[in-house]
Amino acid sequence: MDRVFNLLIPISLIAVTVTLFVGLFALFKGGEFGRSYSNRLMRLRVLLQAIAVAILVGAVWWRHHFA
Repeated sequence: MDRVFNLLIPISLIAVTVTLFVGLFALFKGGEFGRSYSNRLMRLRVLLQAIAVAILVGAVWWRHHFA
């Protein structure tokens, strides 16, 4: 299970970071692209952050109980 967490943690953090930067780009670009995607991407970022936090909490719990 440690291998799973060692894989999921960086993937989730990269996904949050990429979504944040694409969302910021859409926000500052403005126009049709900004109106269409900036709010949607920021909501996706919040969801991905919640998933990343859940993975981190799960990893800490797993390592505390089974290490």
